[in-house]
Amino acid sequence: MSLSESDVKKVAKLARIAISDDDVPHLMNELNGILGWIEQLQEVDVEGVEAMTSSVDVALPMREDVLAEGYTGGGQPEKIVANAPKTEDHFFVVPKVVE
Repeated sequence: MSLSESDVKKVAKLARIAISDDDVPHLMNELNGILGWIEQLQEVDVEGVEAMTSSVDVALPMREDVLAEGYTGGGQPEKIVANAPKTEDHFFVVPKVVE
């Protein structure tokens, strides 16, 4: 696959990148080189290879999920909204943004 000059201009427009007509041939060669590398990668046989999210096998440490007082309210809604500029019935009141 190779890109034409019009393809390069379209990609630049979609990426909102201003390029001059003098830059188009250079960028066309660069992008075609990148596409060439991608085509080479598509030729690699990956049958039976499990997908990876990392090149290193890492296990994240787990901890017990425990709710702490203050996050659950603990029956203390007054404390939760205490520093809010405006509240109503233990709810935060915010200005209307969308009509």
